[in-house]
Amino acid sequence: MRQRPIGTATRGTTNPNRLRRMDRWIADAHGPALRRAGTPVAVDLGYGAAPWTAVELLDRLRTAEPRTVMAGIEIDPERVAAAQPYAREGLTFVHGGFEVPLGVRPLLIRAANVLRQYDEDQVAEVWGRLCSRLAPDGLLVEGTCDEIGRRHVWVALGPEGPRTVTFATRLGSLDRPSDLAERLPKALIHRNVPGEPVHAFLRDFDRAWATASPYASLGARQRWIAAVRAVAGDWPVTDGVRRWRQGEITVPWDALRPSGR
Repeated sequence: MRQRPIGTATRGTTNPNRLRRMDRWIADAHGPALRRAGTPVAVDLGYGAAPWTAVELLDRLRTAEPRTVMAGIEIDPERVAAAQPYAREGLTFVHGGFEVPLGVRPLLIRAANVLRQYDEDQVAEVWGRLCSRLAPDGLLVEGTCDEIGRRHVWVALGPEGPRTVTFATRLGSLDRPSDLAERLPKALIHRNVPGEPVHAFLRDFDRAWATASPYASLGARQRWIAAVRAVAGDWPVTDGVRRWRQGEITVPWDALRPSGR
């Protein structure tokens, strides 16, 4: 007898192209692992009331590795049924939850805007469960974005646990880097208070952004690059200018790990 799906249904709200920034980062960062795999299997966990995000993620991952196959997993059986007309070669839709009911271990699990409704003290258990389902070279990407995909923050995890935190934004819409605080994933959103590393990071990033204001005449991208370069003098930024130009900055999880965790 198949076990009952683990988790609870999300609100299900989604929009086409909402997760494009996350998708592009995954394709770039995880492309080498996809290419090494015998059968690169990816999962869009909790895709919502419409299957746009699963369809789009598969298309973007196939730019990195054309052999990629995708399973969209939803805990609401009505959403799974509604998605079936979009199934095609390499794209299936499955009823399930955090148990990830596939016959193989996926190389990627993307869970976007899924844990917002959970309590902070539930996050570690969910992360552990999902990481245990990954292939040895697998990646879990869990995070949050706004309704139209202008601002994202996500955590990337391997089978061993969290690795990095990435902040990504549409630069033309940004007033200051701390605007991204409202999209911190559940593990960090309640930690944006004095004394916590994520608060200190965003404070320092805002200061660097203000100092880089002369670059604004060259465009928001040049100002962002200058600010990230300044922040990298005090924080262990792991990416480089090629990603900064996309409106991204990635730092190790350990640099932002909540106090006492």
